[in-house]
Amino acid sequence: MKIAPVEQLFTIFNETALVLQEELSCTYLEALAETGENLFHDSILQDEVSELTEKRLKKQYSEVNLGSFTKEEIRKAYQLVILKGMKESVQPNHQMTPDSVGMLISYLVDKFIQQPSFRLLDPAIGTGNLVTAVLNQLQKNVQSIGIDIDDILIKLAYVNANLQEHPIEFFNQDSLEPLFIDPVDAVIADLPVGFYPNDVRAADYQLKAIEGHSYAHHLFIEQSVRHTKQGGYLFFIIPNGLFESDQAGQLREFFKEEVIIQGVLQLPISMFKNKNAAKSILVLQKKGEAVAAPKQALLVNLPNLSNAVEMDSILKKIEKWFQYNKR
Repeated sequence: MKIAPVEQLFTIFNETALVLQEELSCTYLEALAETGENLFHDSILQDEVSELTEKRLKKQYSEVNLGSFTKEEIRKAYQLVILKGMKESVQPNHQMTPDSVGMLISYLVDKFIQQPSFRLLDPAIGTGNLVTAVLNQLQKNVQSIGIDIDDILIKLAYVNANLQEHPIEFFNQDSLEPLFIDPVDAVIADLPVGFYPNDVRAADYQLKAIEGHSYAHHLFIEQSVRHTKQGGYLFFIIPNGLFESDQAGQLREFFKEEVIIQGVLQLPISMFKNKNAAKSILVLQKKGEAVAAPKQALLVNLPNLSNAVEMDSILKKIEKWFQYNKR
C-alpha cells in the first residue's frame, strides 16, 4: 500500500529526531530542528554523533527526496511532528494556529493586499506554521520577517522556512523591544495573550496599563501598527473578549487615532475547548492619506469551517462586501 506523502515525511522526521534526541541528550524539539537541518543540507551536521548513528541517519534520509514533496506536504508533516513534541514539553500558550485559520488569513491577505509584491511581518512567529501556511497560498512575491523570543521555536521556524524554501528573515528577540526593521505592508499574528512582565519596557507604549502589568496582546498590536506603512493591513487572531477587558477603553482610543477596523470574523466556537477560549480574526488598516473607512465593516460569524455549503455561502457574502466596499 502506498504511503501518503505527509505520513512518509512525518515518519522520517519523527524517527530521525528520536535517534538524535538520544544521541545528543537533548529535547525532542531540539532534535527535530537538528534533523530538519540535516535533511535540508543533505548532510549530517552534528559532529558528536557516532559513526553507527551517522550511517543509520544517512540511510533514513536517503529514503526521501525533499524535491518530490510540495511545500504544503512538508509544512503539514513538520507541523505534526512539532505538535507531537509540544505535547511533551511546551507550555499551553505555544499552541499552533489551526490550518483552517491559516487558510482563512491567506484568503483575507490576498483579498485586501492588491499589490503583486509586499513586505510581511509576523511578530509572534513561533514555529513559522501560520506564516508558511499563508505564503503557500499566495501567488505573490512576499518578503517576510519573523520574530520570536523563544530560541527553540525560532530555530524550528528557520528550519521550517528552509525546508519549504521560503526566504524569511528571522530575529530571535522580544518583539516588544525596539525592532530594527523597515516598515511593512502587512502584519499577521496569532497574538500571545496574557500579561507582559516587563513594566519598564511597557512604559514606552501608549497602551501600557495605568497600574499593574500591561496586556502583551495590546502591546503587540501597538508595536505592529508602529511598524506598518500608512494604509498597510494587519490581520490578528484575537481573543473574543478583547474589547471587554479592564484596559479595553485605552485600546478603543488607540484604534480611533491610529487604525480603521476593516473587519471582524468570529471563528466557530466549536473550534475551541470552551467558549472563553474562542477567538476571532481582526482586520485593521493603518490610517494615512487617501485611506478611507469601508462603508461598513466586514462582520462575519463563521460557521463550522468543515461545512462546505455554509462556508461557500459566507465566502459569497465576503466577496460581495469586497465588491461594495473596495472598488
